[in-house]
Amino acid sequence: MASKGIAVIGGIDTHTDFHQAAVIDTVGRHLATKAFPTTPDGYQHLLDWLLSHGDLLAVGLEGTGAYGAGIARFLTTHDITIVEVDRPDRKARRHNGKSDPLDAYAAATAVLSGRASGTPKTRNGIVEAIRTLRVARSSAVKARTQTINQIRTLIVTAPAGLREKLRGLTSGELIDTLARSRPAGDLADPQHATRVALRRLARRHQRLTEEITEADTDLGPLTTQAAPGLVALPGIGPETAGQLLTTAGDNPDRLRSEASFAHLCGTAPLPASSGRTNRHRLNRGGDRQANRALHTIVLVRMRHDERTRDYVTRRTAEGMTKKDIMRCLKRFVAREVYRQLPRPRITVEQLTPTA
Repeated sequence: MASKGIAVIGGIDTHTDFHQAAVIDTVGRHLATKAFPTTPDGYQHLLDWLLSHGDLLAVGLEGTGAYGAGIARFLTTHDITIVEVDRPDRKARRHNGKSDPLDAYAAATAVLSGRASGTPKTRNGIVEAIRTLRVARSSAVKARTQTINQIRTLIVTAPAGLREKLRGLTSGELIDTLARSRPAGDLADPQHATRVALRRLARRHQRLTEEITEADTDLGPLTTQAAPGLVALPGIGPETAGQLLTTAGDNPDRLRSEASFAHLCGTAPLPASSGRTNRHRLNRGGDRQANRALHTIVLVRMRHDERTRDYVTRRTAEGMTKKDIMRCLKRFVAREVYRQLPRPRITVEQLTPTA
């Protein structure tokens, strides 16, 4: 075992049932590696084991938003510095091999070299509550879309008599008509079986709509409470605000600037210049759901916001395409959103110097 007087860095490769931990010193020497169960006692033993090797500077952690969420919360409560680590690239894995101890050592080495420097989300505040509620809402929206598509597919293949009765109805009228229907007959008859299936799908659609409405009722006040200035911006509603808050996390101060937030949302243009060509290209990275939220905000503003319409008119006259204009607008919206993200509140005790 290493001397307790040395400084060490930890690395953790996360899994469902156990976490593989590793320790290195400040010159990169591998000191030890060990697996621990993903239980409260296992987390405590893991921390004690890391501290037993010396002065723990930081811990590189994979999967802070998935398998590593539990250990990340535990280490945060014990004031351990956590650095979010991406998995090693495939080229490095082909060269060095793949195993849990190697991945744990790689996480620690990434922190030591500076390759990994990201601060993970704390996931302990109102934004985390919004995220979890949005998970259920998103799945309900996806299931409802699938349900209405299945209804329309069944109608296309239904017998002509049934298809003609339902032709021309709007989605709302179609769901209400099918849900109120009372099919009777022999299930061996394809037409009767189709009526029964359509009724069941329509009632499922109604239940999912009620679930989505309940989720919106819960999420509206939460997003307003978390970031009232964000919801007050033109074109931003509870759904888009909830997504942007989820992307930033409960600790948006981990983002160094509005440019880093724009890069996180995939709206920061990337340079693509060469020789006499000076241009930027679309950024296809970042959180694509956040990028989609910004896209929705821009579409709403282009239709209803006078300031945005004037900008589009001016840029169009200058020869810019609609896609390029929307990319500029998304970057502008990202800047506005960043300014309205919740910031940690500094108390009087924190401002008072200690003796």
